[in-house]
Amino acid sequence: MSINSDHQMTISEKIFSKASGKSVKSGDFVFANIDRAMTHDITGPLAVEGFYEILRDREEKKVWDPSKIVIIFDHQVPADSLNAAANHIMLREFAKEQGILNYDVYEGVCHQVMPEKGHVRPGDLVVGSDSHTCAYGALGAFSTGIGSTDMAAVFASGKLWFRVPETIRFEIEGKLPDRVYSKDLILHLIGDVGADGVRYKAAEYGGSTLRNMLMSERMTMSNMAIEMGAKAGIIEADSITGEYLKGRIPDYEFDPYWKSDDDAEYSGYHEYDVSDLEPQVACPHNVDNVKPVTEVEGTKVDQVFVGSCTNGRFEDIEIVAKLMGDEPVAKGVRLLIIPASRTEYMKVLHAGYIKQFMEAGAIVESPCCGPCMGGSFGLLGDGEVGLATSNRNFKGREGSPDSYVYLGSPATAAASALTGEITDPRKI
Repeated sequence: MSINSDHQMTISEKIFSKASGKSVKSGDFVFANIDRAMTHDITGPLAVEGFYEILRDREEKKVWDPSKIVIIFDHQVPADSLNAAANHIMLREFAKEQGILNYDVYEGVCHQVMPEKGHVRPGDLVVGSDSHTCAYGALGAFSTGIGSTDMAAVFASGKLWFRVPETIRFEIEGKLPDRVYSKDLILHLIGDVGADGVRYKAAEYGGSTLRNMLMSERMTMSNMAIEMGAKAGIIEADSITGEYLKGRIPDYEFDPYWKSDDDAEYSGYHEYDVSDLEPQVACPHNVDNVKPVTEVEGTKVDQVFVGSCTNGRFEDIEIVAKLMGDEPVAKGVRLLIIPASRTEYMKVLHAGYIKQFMEAGAIVESPCCGPCMGGSFGLLGDGEVGLATSNRNFKGREGSPDSYVYLGSPATAAASALTGEITDPRKI
């Protein structure tokens, strides 16, 4: 498809033009049609309450289009408190009443399940009541997190106001060195531009490095765009996108329109050569407090967490399995591994890695958010240090506000689990 326009457009401008039915540019305010909306067990109940409040004077209280709304339970699953159980019951009843698809507790983390189950396609405008909804930008969609009140409005109308964001382009060239991954790259970018370096703008990733990344690696890049303040983290659709969507969206056909025009206007432009990039670690208590792993080596760890919507895919867990081999987890270290979805869990199971991890002394859990966002288990106590492949390390993010969370790649996590201290994976 294409939109008639008098200027060259970024991917974001093209998507908002489609969603609003007219040619728009960054800075414009638009009332846009939503292609897909997602909510989960933490933010969903407030959205439902808001929806009924909006429609309180209507006799028929129906969502705008049940086929475009998805509900997923992932933060507190299975229910870990009476409040969580009550929230689950409420959302189950709402989904049944409205005819909405509810994956309940069975499928895993929302940001893995949405693309995995074919709910996102290039050119879509997708909203989710969770900040890491930007992960779906890996498929060439404009996907962004919104609050529960905004989600209530989406439930009722299928539309939402936006200011079309400017775009900052990240042009990344070179081949990532051995045992350096997309997680190291995105941490490096965040450390470079800062936590608010792309505030209310779209981060657009391009260059040969991105073109050669698997979808699992691209999802990591897009997922963490919010950590530099971005509204979205977009990668243009290509043959890798098409291969990923084959079978997930039966009628999917590649459309070359969903990429930025050659002369599109950017509000910022950053170039990187990753050929000499080292493994990176985000240090407490901010994601942009990033250092090369060699500067924090030797820091004792009590727990290593491999999982989350950032790095809980099969490819991530396979990195851990291959680096660890037959070696046991270091004495005194808890290694917690949580695949991001049931589909990814089954891949890990069939590859024999769960047996390998259990024999090594690790703990393997069913798909969910786990300790990320101070979840239902695997929390850090006072003074404890954790290394995680997740996306945030704020105070109290994974338990006690007096604990310390470092972020790294699956390779850095595996190496550290073997030694009991933050370790450069290139040395294993």
